[in-house]
Amino acid sequence: MPVELTLRRAAEEVGRGDLASVLRARQRLVGLVASYPDRLDLRERLAEVYRVLGDAAQAGRWSYLSEVRDDAEVAAFERAYRTPLARLAAMNWVSGEAGAATETARERLVALRNAANAQLSAELAVADDRDSSWGANALVLLGLVVVLLCFVVGAVTIVMWGYRWLAG
Repeated sequence: MPVELTLRRAAEEVGRGDLASVLRARQRLVGLVASYPDRLDLRERLAEVYRVLGDAAQAGRWSYLSEVRDDAEVAAFERAYRTPLARLAAMNWVSGEAGAATETARERLVALRNAANAQLSAELAVADDRDSSWGANALVLLGLVVVLLCFVVGAVTIVMWGYRWLAG
């Protein structure tokens, strides 16, 4: 179904106002945004449907890159997706900052990507600090040697017991 026809049907369904029709409109728009993730107009229409449904977090998610957005919805989106990496993944933006149609969208994508990079850098720095020490590695190695020694001694004992039983 062409995009314009799908948008018209979604608008008619939202206009009906009953929950089933609004949910169908949401499904249509979700499909369009999945097919055309870089179209800001589709994202704004999807945000409008989520406003009708009363889902501020999703409205903030889909209007995040818009020229005009509601700060309360953006705050709800940021509470629902607590980290910049989670927000970046939730945006489902595929073409990078260069694919944004407006300067505002580009700036917001750059800011979000920079925050996600900072989060990754911080997580990697913590991961480096958590590396185990030589002493811990030596204790693990010693433990493995003891377990292997016990296994060998146990295997030899069972073989000797079996041999004595059969010979005896």
